[in-house]
Amino acid sequence: MPAEHHHTHPVNFDPTATGPDHHAPGPTAGRAYRIGIGGPVGSGKTALTAALCRALGGELNLAVVTNDIYTTEDADFLRKAGVLAPERIEAVQTGACPHTAIRDDITANLDAVERLEDRFPGLDLVIIESGGDNLTAVFSRGLADSQVFVVDVAGGDKVPRKGGPGVTTADLLVINKIDLAHLVGADLDVMTSDAHRMRGELPVIAQSLVDTPDAPDVARWVRSVLPVRAG
Repeated sequence: MPAEHHHTHPVNFDPTATGPDHHAPGPTAGRAYRIGIGGPVGSGKTALTAALCRALGGELNLAVVTNDIYTTEDADFLRKAGVLAPERIEAVQTGACPHTAIRDDITANLDAVERLEDRFPGLDLVIIESGGDNLTAVFSRGLADSQVFVVDVAGGDKVPRKGGPGVTTADLLVINKIDLAHLVGADLDVMTSDAHRMRGELPVIAQSLVDTPDAPDVARWVRSVLPVRAG
């Protein structure tokens, strides 16, 4: 006679639920501010990271950590693009789903940040780029002080209303590649209005890195969240 199972595995359909975070936020005093950039595969996370390095590298003591599952491709791209000195870019190979290393076991990313802080004392900002993941992928607050989630019009104008904690709870949502909207049949007005509806007061920026290669609106937002520097 088969054993009876009296327990259940409830599924949480709340699109604002962030999932388990086992890591408490760390103190920010005396260390670099950390901004995580996440989003689906191909949404333009690496291109945005490069744009922010171009926009902010001349005014901030800046470094980057990239995450890929098996390769160092994103770090290699940034180094070849010359957006920062190569030694300011650290690569993490997660070996598993990208959210594992940005939310569940953040050790490898924290180690990479620590290497950069040892190498460059007085860092103002470390940008941590996640590997491509789904709408549930958010950074642990033990790793990132602020989070940016990137979607793009090629994924369809339905993406923001699908919700998920990446869309609904990130500190900033970026709708990327808006120059392609007419080519892929995406209604940008629908996409942005749905994004605002899903996010309430949290900010949304729509951009094209073809038209504005230095991502000025996102760079302005980054400046606004950084702690005020003395002196």
